[in-house]
Amino acid sequence: MNSILNNTKGDRWIWLIVILLSAISLLAVYSSTGTLAFKRGVGVESILMKHLAMVVGGIILMYISHKLDYRYYAGISKLLMIITIPLLLYTLIFGAHINNASRWISIPGTGLSFQTSDLAKLALITYLARTLSRKQENIKDVKQSFIPIMGSVCLVFILIALANLSTALMLFGVSILLLIIGRISIKQIAITCLAGAVLLAGVIFLGPRRNVYKSRMHTYLHPETAKADKSFQSDHAKIAIATGGFFGKGPGRSEERNYLPESYSDEIYAIIIEEYGLFGGIVLIGIYLFLLFRCIKIVTKAPKAFGALLAAGLSFSLTIQAFANMAVAVGLGPVTGVPLPLVSMGGTSILFTSVAFGIILSVSRDIDEPKKVIVGEIKEVAVA
Repeated sequence: MNSILNNTKGDRWIWLIVILLSAISLLAVYSSTGTLAFKRGVGVESILMKHLAMVVGGIILMYISHKLDYRYYAGISKLLMIITIPLLLYTLIFGAHINNASRWISIPGTGLSFQTSDLAKLALITYLARTLSRKQENIKDVKQSFIPIMGSVCLVFILIALANLSTALMLFGVSILLLIIGRISIKQIAITCLAGAVLLAGVIFLGPRRNVYKSRMHTYLHPETAKADKSFQSDHAKIAIATGGFFGKGPGRSEERNYLPESYSDEIYAIIIEEYGLFGGIVLIGIYLFLLFRCIKIVTKAPKAFGALLAAGLSFSLTIQAFANMAVAVGLGPVTGVPLPLVSMGGTSILFTSVAFGIILSVSRDIDEPKKVIVGEIKEVAVA
């Protein structure tokens, strides 16, 4: 145990948060996958073991990611972008068509698939953090700084938005926050937002999924006139939340898990509230808020601009995604396909999320280690 603790560096509270979210995930997924197991003709335990393997694999990737110096990610950020853009294009044209959207690429020989938008989030955030930190001296220069930054943000946004608008909007929002932190001028940020708004309008009114977006917005804004099959998911999520009470029905006693679509993924927060009540829902919100608090402390203490921007971008991405998922579950937004980070049964999305946590921990290591070096030097001088 001591050897494990000695080899895990970085913010201890974030490690604890990861362990808590992983434990909640195992309980919630085991409880909510009965219908999925029946459809697949397998036992619930089989699905749980696969999910456990992903959780363990994610922790291993997080450990490896946190051991690497975070400056390493600046070096590969351009390569990640070069890989990501063609992958997003390939996904739109040849990707697996699931739930009326081409978001996934199958990994040959594994039976697994992954959303290229998960890789795109890591690629764009690391690229923006690197570019903003390296161009601080001429950050106002339109040709050298602004055009490459705006171009990368808008290009990734449109390639993701054509198949996954909710993820694209969240990533665009995180990018704007990074531009603000990175001292891009208000005028240039306004131009970027305007370009994003034009692209957004094109996707909503001309994109291949325009009818889906129109239907979801109509169902959200006018549930009383929506068809029963269109509001089925949101209705049963509300039933699960309403019947949970303050302390819930108890672990494994959810009734709506048998009716609620995507109860193990997009709507897992509704199942958690049904089984653990309002108390459990508030605790989960508190965990994500505490995660954001710890990450903000890392950002404010990071000695290098790249580390601060990198930690800020990844932490905002994780927490915004978490609150977007929970908002949809409680009826504060239209139905989307956004999983709850480290809690939903998301397959390879858990792996990408774990890498993001690992990078944040790598940045936090840089805060503690210089202090240890300074203390060691003082002791050596005192002995001499």
